[in-house]
Amino acid sequence: MCGLCGVISFDGKVVTSEVEARMLESLHHRGPDDRGTYRSRDGAEVFLGHTRLSILDLSPAARQPISNETGTVWAVFNGEIYNFQELRSELESLGHQFCSKTDSEVIVHAYEQFGDEFVRRLDGMFAIGLWDQERGRLLLARDRTGKKPLYYYTDGERCLFASEMKALFAHPAVDRSIDPEAVPLYFTFGYVPGPATMYCRVRQVPPASYLVLSRQGVQGPVSYWNVPVPAEGAERAVPEAEAVAEVRRLLEAAVARRLISDVPLGAFLSGGIDSSIVVGLMSRLMGRPVKTFSIGFTGDKRFDETAYAQIVARRFKTDHTEFIVEPKAFDLVERLLWHHDQPYGDSSAIPTYLLSKLTREHVTVALNGDGGDELFAGYERFLGAELTERLPGPVVSGGLACLEALPRCWRAGRLLGRAHRLLARARAPLPERYFGWCSLFSRDLLGELLLVPPREDVRRSFDEHFDFARRASLVNRLLYLNFKTYLPDDLLVKMDRMSMAHALEARSPFLDTALIEYVATLPGSFKLRGLKLKYLLKKAFADLLPEEILRRGKMGFGVPLGAWFRRELKEPVREILLAGSPRYAPYLRRELVERVFREHQEGVRDYGPQLWTLLNFELWLKGLPA
Repeated sequence: MCGLCGVISFDGKVVTSEVEARMLESLHHRGPDDRGTYRSRDGAEVFLGHTRLSILDLSPAARQPISNETGTVWAVFNGEIYNFQELRSELESLGHQFCSKTDSEVIVHAYEQFGDEFVRRLDGMFAIGLWDQERGRLLLARDRTGKKPLYYYTDGERCLFASEMKALFAHPAVDRSIDPEAVPLYFTFGYVPGPATMYCRVRQVPPASYLVLSRQGVQGPVSYWNVPVPAEGAERAVPEAEAVAEVRRLLEAAVARRLISDVPLGAFLSGGIDSSIVVGLMSRLMGRPVKTFSIGFTGDKRFDETAYAQIVARRFKTDHTEFIVEPKAFDLVERLLWHHDQPYGDSSAIPTYLLSKLTREHVTVALNGDGGDELFAGYERFLGAELTERLPGPVVSGGLACLEALPRCWRAGRLLGRAHRLLARARAPLPERYFGWCSLFSRDLLGELLLVPPREDVRRSFDEHFDFARRASLVNRLLYLNFKTYLPDDLLVKMDRMSMAHALEARSPFLDTALIEYVATLPGSFKLRGLKLKYLLKKAFADLLPEEILRRGKMGFGVPLGAWFRRELKEPVREILLAGSPRYAPYLRRELVERVFREHQEGVRDYGPQLWTLLNFELWLKGLPA
């Protein structure tokens, strides 16, 4: 894992050494082991920078930026190419010469051999910046699922790119103007859907895409891959037993590929199905106890999974370490904002940050269970969508009437609240129904919150993905939507920023290309069977996991915000959001913020997630340059 950055100037203006140093320093946390630069003034002013976290080939030969034999192609790279050995053998047979054992050198030779389409041949997680000196062009590419970030900025005179936006902002020419259209998106989803950001001129290279920047401007992005989404009735027709065996084979192979490392390696262990399977497979593949790491919370046992993690650790005889989070972890919020570079509304960033810190004290690489829910239907909202498709109208009306008759404070409870939200939207069309379950601020509440209504429907990108998969079965349609939205824009952002904050490489076997392409083409009934989430995955690993893990329900990896905001953090929240003149005043109605805070304290509704998004927005605004 590493940090990368670069500036290509076509106006002859030199990138000063001070700017270069600031860009690299801002990425030091991603690669503390080494730094490297490349400069050229042949037709354009070119600067490529790299901060290195050494994982494969720890020798100086693997330093980046790295070039081909003639020095005409230069690349900086962040990630891991899991098929680099096979690709290297092919390239060597075609006459290419290598001087290192690292996967990064494969990139420049593959580009020489296959042109822009070389990215289709890479299997792994990656962000790449590649300068072709002879053609005077910069190619930026990103992996299939978007595990590794890549941002860029262009103003007609220069192009900049980096692993994180803070490196772009180290250049004085970069415009930091806030995009007002991003504000309603953030309060809807808790993140700004890519390729947009909270800044008008800063964009992301989309997952599974590449683009080219030159004197002629930006060409692309070009999509080189998409997750399969078969029409209903056209899914892969295989017996269940065959699918079970193939899923097991593919996941075992995916874990094995991710055990290649020249530095210490371990695993995150939540005690959920996905991470437990990864740890179980690791324990069979490694010749020593797996180092596992878990985190728990004070204040609400519903969020503490350490007991389940301990069951798995005992089962596989791992070398286990755990950490307990207290409300004082809230003090980290400004640090987390610095790492995200923009507001980020998923509070599970707190435990992920702390878990990564704990893990990095012992290992440099950690495997995780990210992607299991997206492949095998692990979210309860998938079950809710299936149920509401089948519930008769009278059942919906009667159940909703009973819940509406209860006091509002009763409906604020976890179970009754979820039942109420389920039935309240049961009559709506599927896209609207599912959107309501995924939204932090409902359409009505968002309308009350915003001072200026959005020009575009906040559902636009959401609906585009939903429409693309319109011929698929209900379950596969929802899985595709989740794969294109929540996975790259929330989960993978969190994992990358919070792990790389501590120079920890995180690897995700469930996001293996071969596994994705196989499971995505299976019928939805293989994933959600009756009331059973992850049906096929559980069946494939029933003999591996403890019975307590197979039987347990879904528990999100979050923090007990609701309880904390009513007790220990009540006054800090009030001070930040309601005292003095808040920075959000040009964007949000203070009266609505006050109401959300008040109703949360009174127990009318759990507004913990909404308050968290408001806090992040306010503190982000306070941290911006005047």
